[in-house]
This record gives sequence, structure tokens and C-alpha cells, in this order.
Amino acid sequence: MLNSLSGRFLILTTVFVMLAEVLVFVPSVARYREDYLLGHLERAQIASLSLLANDVIDMDLEEELLRNAGVYNVVLRRNEARQLILSSPMPGPIDATFDLRDASALTLILDAQRRLLDPTPRIIRVIGNPLRDAGLLIEVSMDTAPLRMAMIDYGLRILFLSAVISIATAFLLFLAVRVFLVKPIKRVVGQMAAYAAAPEDGRRIIQPSAGVRELREAEEALKSLETELTQSLKQKERLAQLGGAVARISHDLRNILTSAQLFADRIEMSEDPGVKRLAPKLVKSITRAVTLCENTLAFGRAEEPTPELSPIPLAELVSDVVESERLAIGEYDLSFSEDVPATLQLRSDSEQLFRVLSNLVRNARQAIMATGKGGEINICGEEYEDVWLIRVTDTGPGLPPRAKEHLFKAFQGGVRKGGSGLGLAIAAELIRGHGGTMELKRSDDTGTVFEICLPRSDI
Repeated sequence: MLNSLSGRFLILTTVFVMLAEVLVFVPSVARYREDYLLGHLERAQIASLSLLANDVIDMDLEEELLRNAGVYNVVLRRNEARQLILSSPMPGPIDATFDLRDASALTLILDAQRRLLDPTPRIIRVIGNPLRDAGLLIEVSMDTAPLRMAMIDYGLRILFLSAVISIATAFLLFLAVRVFLVKPIKRVVGQMAAYAAAPEDGRRIIQPSAGVRELREAEEALKSLETELTQSLKQKERLAQLGGAVARISHDLRNILTSAQLFADRIEMSEDPGVKRLAPKLVKSITRAVTLCENTLAFGRAEEPTPELSPIPLAELVSDVVESERLAIGEYDLSFSEDVPATLQLRSDSEQLFRVLSNLVRNARQAIMATGKGGEINICGEEYEDVWLIRVTDTGPGLPPRAKEHLFKAFQGGVRKGGSGLGLAIAAELIRGHGGTMELKRSDDTGTVFEICLPRSDI
């Protein structure tokens, strides 16, 4: 109960209403005290009228008049003359005087609180204006004990009434909160739980129905989120099924192409001029198909091992990459340059970093050779306090727009016609396994720059 929204709202409402009633109680008690004193002044003035009508009255009658008025004596000031109209023996000296003619609200509140907090009976003098302008002022002496008891009785009745009002108000607000807030929220929570049990079921997507604007906006946002999630799950399920099918096809196709590659190697030995001219193209096509199948299988199984980091000389690794690519260009007008300090060593998995650099250099070589023009590929290595940077720069035609848009995404970011985009996706994954990043820094008609950043920390 106390941990629920409605329960806490009930408690807070009760507390706040009681606080408001207490704030009302203080001036109310002060006003009651003022009315009590003014009432005694009025009764004292009425009692004094008998003496004004007859100069001599019986002592018993005078005592009865004072007792009915609740005072010990009555003083009137008329025509600048102060006159004791009625009097009786005083049980003690006057402790304080209170003038009600020009008393401020703050003064009345403070006097009332002091009277409530002081249980000692005292004799006080009260001064006020006579009714109907019957003189300049009226002054009475009275005991504070009946006044304090009357104030306490009034205060208890006010507090009881305040408690009843606060409880009733809190209960009504409790019901309102349950109807307009708690029930709609519970409905949304229940719907979320039902959706989480089967997010692929489109029938479980919430249908906004709340009457409260804020809750309806939340339901509409939740509906949009659930709709997108359901669609995404369906798409991923289809991709998973498609991936499984592609993996099986790639496995069988790789075996078929491997056999075809063996036959192509033997055909390449033929002395027939036509066969010798076409055989290399056939071998290259089959080799590309085998490579694609192997990359697809590797990517689908996510079988890349955790990198084994060890100090490696970057210059030697770059030289190996360049030498392997030089064999593929033959007599083509393409040059390689290496700008790596001989003493530069970095912590990396040499095999995985070799694959990454080979992929970037191969893509650059193929892009330049596709233009039919010459070009240059540069590999640069730099060492900083917290990172190692490796840049692969080429003077090729730059990446096509689609490749830039889906860079590092498998089967979407191919950098050449017919490419699968697996090479860059796998390379980026390998660099992430090192805790680093691979970014495309620039790609336009003057060339392309890829930058690899590897952290130097041991973490």
C-alpha cells in the first residue's frame, strides 16, 4: 500500500490538507479570541446600562451583572471622563493590558498563541470601542482561564473538522488517482509485460486509449517503439534464416568451386592460344568466388578468435603486405610507398593486423587498376603518447556513394562492383577486437584515406 502510487498520494494529500488546515487554524483561533473578548466587552456595556439608567443598584444585582458579563469591573470613558461603572473584588493584580481598537492581525495571532501556551490563570485588562458610539472607550478586567478553555475547545473542534475534511478529500483524490492514473498505468505495464512475452506478435502492440493527454502521448510513443521493434525482429529473423541458407549454399558452392579451380589450373597449362588467353580470367573468377564463399562462412560463424597481442615491428608487417600486393599488379603502373619508422613497434595480433592492412591495400589497388590509370598507395605509421595510428592512402577515384553510406556493413558496403562488403566489415571487427577504431578520413576524386587507431594501454 505505502509503496504504491495511490497509497503515497493518499498519505501526501492527507498531510498537505492537514498542513493547510493548521495554517488556517492559527488565524482562526486568533479571530475567535478577538470575538470572545469583544463579546465580553459588549456584555459588560449592556450590564453597565442598568447603572446608567439608575445611579443606585443593589449590590447583589451588580454582582450578578458582572458575573453574567464574565468580568470583574467595567470602566467607561465618556466626555473625557473615566468612570468606574461596575466593580467587584479582584482576585489578583492585572497582569497585562490588551487594546483591541488598533490591534494588527499579527499582534492578535501572537497574543492568541501566547495565551494557548500559558496555562497559568491571569487577570487581564481589555480595552475596546463601545457599541453605537456610547462613549470614547470601554475597559474591563477579566480572568484568562475561561478564555483559554474556550480557545482550546474551539481549537479541538477546528482540528477535528480539519481531520475529517482532509481524510475525505484524500479519499476522493485517492479514488480519482486510481481511476485516472493508476489503472491506465497498470494497463500500460500489463501490456508491456504481454508484449515482452511475444514481441514478434503484432496483435500485442498497444493501442492508445488513455483519456489523459500525457498518458496518451506515452502510449503513442510506446506503440511506435513496439511497432519498430516488432518489424526489426521480423527482419532479423528473416536475415537469420537467410544467413543460414546462404551459409549452407556457400559451403556446398565452395566445394564445387574448389573442384572447378583444380580443373581451371590444369586448363591453364594448355598450349591452345585461346585457352591460354581465357584461362587466367576463369581462374581469377573462380578464385574470387571461392574467397567470397569462405568469407561468408567465416562471417556467419563469427569465428574470429580473440586477438593475441604481442609487440610486433610495424615496418616488417607493412613490407609483407606490400610485397604480396606487388605480385598482383604485374607490369601495371602502380607504386607503393611505406612511411613507417623502423623502430616503431606496436602491440597487436600480427595475423589479424596483416589481414586488415591487406584488405585495405587490396581494395585500393583494385580501385586504381579499375580506372586504367596509374596511381600510388601509401602506408604510414605514427606513434603518439596514448595511441598508434596507421593510415592507408591511395590516389584512386574514391568510394562510390553507396559504399560511403553503408561502410563497414556486411553485404551492403562493397567498394567495387560485385563486391560483398565483407572485407571492410571483417577488418573493422578485427580492429574493434583490439580496442581500436577504423575510420574513413577522406574519399573523393583525388583519393581515399583510411585511418586505424590502436590504443597503447594494456586494458
